[in-house]
Amino acid sequence: MKKIFLAGALGLMIFSCSKKENTTAVASSSETATVSEPGKSNLSGAQIIETLDCSGCHSANERMIGPSYQEIAGKYSDKDVEMLASKIIEGGSGVWGGVPMAAHPQVSKEDAKKMVEYILSQKK
Repeated sequence: MKKIFLAGALGLMIFSCSKKENTTAVASSSETATVSEPGKSNLSGAQIIETLDCSGCHSANERMIGPSYQEIAGKYSDKDVEMLASKIIEGGSGVWGGVPMAAHPQVSKEDAKKMVEYILSQKK
């Protein structure tokens, strides 16, 4: 019985630790409230990007799994902020190749716009 309980507890612990992107923390300090509460973030677009998993697929000036921020800035303009913010939140595919971008539903629209504004500022 103890073996079954320990195996279940270990499995639950591994599963809960692997779901970093979709968890929303109950904020007891301003640091944990970065992007989980809409309109509460006082961070810049660059800081918000650092708190997420963006660097796993994007960099400022080199194509990785996804386009670089400079490539994105070269393709879009300030009139595309709303659309790009929605893509950050909802995810997307097909624009830059076959690899889809993961959704980030924990990001508020306001914070997604800050992220887009930062990315668009990376124009060459």
